[in-house]
Amino acid sequence: MKTNLKYWTYAFLVVTAITACKKDEDPITPAPTVNEEEVITTMVLAFAGQFGAADKELRFTDADGDGGGAPVYDLDTLQAASSYSVSILLLNAATSPVDTISNEVLAEGVDHQFFFQPTGANMIVTYSDADANGDPIGLSTTMATGAASVGTLKVTLRHEPDKSGAGVSGGDITNAGGETDIEVEFPLVIE
Repeated sequence: MKTNLKYWTYAFLVVTAITACKKDEDPITPAPTVNEEEVITTMVLAFAGQFGAADKELRFTDADGDGGGAPVYDLDTLQAASSYSVSILLLNAATSPVDTISNEVLAEGVDHQFFFQPTGANMIVTYSDADANGDPIGLSTTMATGAASVGTLKVTLRHEPDKSGAGVSGGDITNAGGETDIEVEFPLVIE
């Protein structure tokens, strides 16, 4: 019996020594969560005319996204010396049903901001909305047109901009940083 006890004790010690000497496996680390960039096929700027100005719309559609097909613009002429309440609608029409990306931009407002850069067109843009921190998003704006002019309106949506950067909350994209989700340069006629 003493031999069996010695044998089992010896076997236990050998097994313990073998398992204790095994190299620990590296724990599996989950991949970091990535906020994937959304596919945006359509941008609509809906201009609700104020003080008698007619409603207008600027629409950009790129059905194949970054594919080889040319984008399509559907553009109204804006009235000179007018004020518009403007809302932006972003869609991914490549999915069924169509995904309304502007809802996600609103839900993640602290991580998004639109920037508006008129060139050659007499227009002033003022933010009308704000995120949870009181910083602008740009889904809603007021756009005031001046004298008749022809130019462009570049609309850029940035993901994770530095909203505390110099001039960023006022709409200056220079110090915004972040990544561009979509950028559209609309031809613009004001008459």
